[in-house]
Amino acid sequence: MSLRLKQYPAMKDSGVPWLGEVPVHWGIRRQRNAVQMFVSTVDKHVAEGEATVRLCNYVDVYKNDRITGGISFMRATASAEEIERFRLRVGDVIITKDSEAWNDIGVPALVEYTAPDLVCGYHLAILRPHDGILLGSYLLRALQCQGVAFQFHVSANGVTRYGLSHDAIKSVLIPVPPLVEQAAIVRFLDRADRRIRRFIAIERRLIELLNEQKQAIIQQAVTRGLDPNVCLKPSGIGWLGSVPVDWVTKPAKYFLREIDERSSTGTEELLSVSHITGVSPRSQKNVTMFMAESYIGHKICCSGDLVINTMWAWMGALGVSKQTGIVSPSYAVYRPYFA
Repeated sequence: MSLRLKQYPAMKDSGVPWLGEVPVHWGIRRQRNAVQMFVSTVDKHVAEGEATVRLCNYVDVYKNDRITGGISFMRATASAEEIERFRLRVGDVIITKDSEAWNDIGVPALVEYTAPDLVCGYHLAILRPHDGILLGSYLLRALQCQGVAFQFHVSANGVTRYGLSHDAIKSVLIPVPPLVEQAAIVRFLDRADRRIRRFIAIERRLIELLNEQKQAIIQQAVTRGLDPNVCLKPSGIGWLGSVPVDWVTKPAKYFLREIDERSSTGTEELLSVSHITGVSPRSQKNVTMFMAESYIGHKICCSGDLVINTMWAWMGALGVSKQTGIVSPSYAVYRPYFA
């Protein structure tokens, strides 16, 4: 995708380390000087004497960068004062204020749909741009900027659950171009976003087709062999269909024996099993996982053993280990009789 952007004639130091230089005619404002903020107190409970409302809640914001009429909002109740104060307006930006993860703080969504009964739910804050200063559509993109979002992340307080104070939200710095440029930036980013989404959809469909082709090749090779002209016979197994005439079908128990050897030290290489990577060292996975205090009693598997993650076996979480190591006691380990 070609980005044909004109260079600004003059730049200036923004005074903000993470931002660096900005065009000389741009401003830098704290949100307290650019938006009106409302932190919602409307929860999911239904109370007698209150009016029924549709609630835009945390998940609606977290999973959508646009709040539209196509979202299935949950039903709740709110007082007349809450409805008046937290009713959504087109152009508002809602952000996640509290979360179990610090990097889920400050996730924004632009309100593109409103109704008399649609109000903002708990754990969210409404940012309503001041007229003549900020466009809601530009504020959405500004808050999606990594540098701006990091200000939310470092301001989040908590240990097991994180939250933003009112002052932390209001203190966030954002670059503020003239309104005409804000609108132009929004048009450019929306157009780029649509193109990228189309590319992603095409790539996902291609991956789906390649996976289908892979499964068809595996099915053909495993159940029919490599000779396209081989004579077939009914296998007597519904899901298997026909097989080559010189093949036999037997239960896996005739070829594999279950192994239940346990580690006495827990110091062997810790292996995990997934439908994506098969059997692989957990140390090679670039993810944060729960680590046990001790691995004594974990099952031992050797090179050539078949290991099955029994919980996720239905989606193909199994594989043949290429090394000796230990796996979860809840996994199943099988070894060929001839091994």
